[in-house]
Amino acid sequence: MLTFKDLSLYYGGFRALEDVTLHAEDGELVVLLGANGAGKSSVFRAASGLHKATGSIRFGGSTELLGMKPSQIVRQGLVQCPEGRKLFPMMSVHKNLMLGAFVHSSDSAGNKKRVDQVYEMFPILLQKKDDPAGSLSGGQQQMVAIGRALMGRPKVLMLDEPSLGLAPLVVKQMFEIIQQINRSGTTVLLAEQNAYAALKVSNRAYVMERGRIVMEGSSQQLLGDERIRKAYIGG
Repeated sequence: MLTFKDLSLYYGGFRALEDVTLHAEDGELVVLLGANGAGKSSVFRAASGLHKATGSIRFGGSTELLGMKPSQIVRQGLVQCPEGRKLFPMMSVHKNLMLGAFVHSSDSAGNKKRVDQVYEMFPILLQKKDDPAGSLSGGQQQMVAIGRALMGRPKVLMLDEPSLGLAPLVVKQMFEIIQQINRSGTTVLLAEQNAYAALKVSNRAYVMERGRIVMEGSSQQLLGDERIRKAYIGG
């Protein structure tokens, strides 16, 4: 479904990614683990067309994404929910959601059906659809960010640190939502520092350090790895 091969990315003279190779198969939930600055977000930015990279990013087996515009990549079915939510705080919840459907603006009926599905998934957002997005709690704002990404009709959804800054109970709810999205048929690539929670819901995982993949395996393998437990989980 989505394959990165020998991906490298530079910010000026700084090498953010070096020969990163990973993949997510159709229907999988794959997690990228690593500390802040390990390169997880850079992988997503390269895939979204926001930063130029070298190597290859293939979608659906044959479509090369490198060199495409971000809007073209979204049309292919690869959508990112960015770290930090990146909402428009003064805009209503509904308008924020509809911005996610910009590449499908000609399909009004399809967008209406999609936004109804988002409200069904997040009932609290329907109650607050006319409220400014910035007035919502952190967890509710993350729901808006995920809902906006779902409006892009992703085949593969890239979630960048969705649990960041949320209370433990909200984090639990967020991972339940991520599982629900995956079970509905959407492939999920999840970048997370919350290793234990992410590994509990994912199929496979990659560990990143300093822009490189340093470990990979099934989630159960990594949960049982002493190095992972000491570095990212504790105990």
